[in-house]
Amino acid sequence: MSPDVDLTTPPPGPHPLRERLLAADCRLFEAVAARRWPGGDPLLPLLSRAANHGVLWFAAAASLAATKSPRARRAAVRGVASLALASATINTLGKRSVRRPRPVLDPVPAVRRLKRQPITTSFPSGHSASAAAFAAGVALESRGWGAAVAPLAAAVAVSRVYTGVHFPSDVLAGAALGAGAAFAVRGLVPTRDALPTPGRPQQDAPALPDGTGLVVVVNKGAATSDRVRDLQDALPGAETVECEPSEVPAELQRAAARARVLGVCGGDGTVNAAAGVALRNDLPLAVLPGGTLNHFALDLGVEDAQDTVGALQRGEAVRVDVGRFSSGATHGCFLNTCSLGVYPELVRERERWSHRIGGWPAGVLAALRVLRADRHPLSVELGGTTRPLWLLFAGNGTYHHMGLAPGRRYDLADGRLDVRVVHGGRRPAVRLLAAAVAGPLTRSPAHAAVAVRRLRLDCVAPGTPLAYDGEVTDVQGEVTLDKLPQALTVYRPLST
Repeated sequence: MSPDVDLTTPPPGPHPLRERLLAADCRLFEAVAARRWPGGDPLLPLLSRAANHGVLWFAAAASLAATKSPRARRAAVRGVASLALASATINTLGKRSVRRPRPVLDPVPAVRRLKRQPITTSFPSGHSASAAAFAAGVALESRGWGAAVAPLAAAVAVSRVYTGVHFPSDVLAGAALGAGAAFAVRGLVPTRDALPTPGRPQQDAPALPDGTGLVVVVNKGAATSDRVRDLQDALPGAETVECEPSEVPAELQRAAARARVLGVCGGDGTVNAAAGVALRNDLPLAVLPGGTLNHFALDLGVEDAQDTVGALQRGEAVRVDVGRFSSGATHGCFLNTCSLGVYPELVRERERWSHRIGGWPAGVLAALRVLRADRHPLSVELGGTTRPLWLLFAGNGTYHHMGLAPGRRYDLADGRLDVRVVHGGRRPAVRLLAAAVAGPLTRSPAHAAVAVRRLRLDCVAPGTPLAYDGEVTDVQGEVTLDKLPQALTVYRPLST
């Protein structure tokens, strides 16, 4: 026998603290089993089963998305993403790390027990992780919707103990992991309140408590009727003028003649037209998003009628830059983007089909048709050198990269044009995708991105299409892009 072995030292026994915690866990489980909760027997087992495979939460996400509120839709997407991460973590690491057996069902009344008992290990609770992840994800994006979802998530977590399939500590650990997954998703894709504070300068604007002095031109082809009703209910003194898309420019001009504040409800093209009228008449602009795409409103921080109404009532506004393009007698402004190359062709192709099959399907079809067509790159003279380009994109302000396309702007008054070009080559689709993945302020043989205050292009072929805020016009010869710094006053809730 080795002399190094000390027979007088007893082998290590169970850890006292761990044993006390496990004993307390079992006592709490038995206390829940022994107590009869009013309404719990029919409801909690049903909730527990409904949450199998995340079905309950996918249904909740669909219900949020059906509200058509941008904030609710983002909350639904964030909730599902958080659930997916939590579920993947539990199933790959959690269940395999601590192989704890399920509780003994003897203390649990038969009426509460699930018809199909789970066969996986008990720690941690996957149902609780999914519930907490979804609820926390929704709450991080929208506190109001998070408060609505939280009681349901808590009930699902409690049901796992009530039906006897988990110890209380399994549920607590699962909930902690689920909440952690939601915060991890926020770390990868920040919520709007976690993004950098916009550097937009504040501007004094008329406060309209009941809307008197506000004239809102509503594009009937793009507007969302419930948002218009919400604005009318909150601002009874406001005047609303509904018109067909072709009548919008004339109605905007007439509205500007009698308005103290010019309002507009529609998509980016309609807002662009209103911005031009507001600039010419030195009027502040109030934007109510109502189209398929509302990039300017969302980057401004205006998502629905509540945001617009609150800013108008309190007189909260900011100054924003306005981009300009000119080519001979052709000129205009843009609040979002201006582009040459394949994108204007895509816009025209989309407009040909949108009234037949809808906006999003038409966009997909247009992209396929444009990128598959046998075409040559655009030829322009830039800085004294003739260059073939598949695409030239100029953003009114720096777009920050989020995904496969320019994402959103933090600052609408930074004085910069975010210019990106995709150089000509044999495979435009591959080059366009590579440029989108690379993001802003990069250079490669296929694409480049820079921030400038002014850009001049020469030798542009006659009839070359130029797209601006979803509209298309033709240019030729010299094309100049520049900025009007902080030229437009727009209402925006400053607390957003």
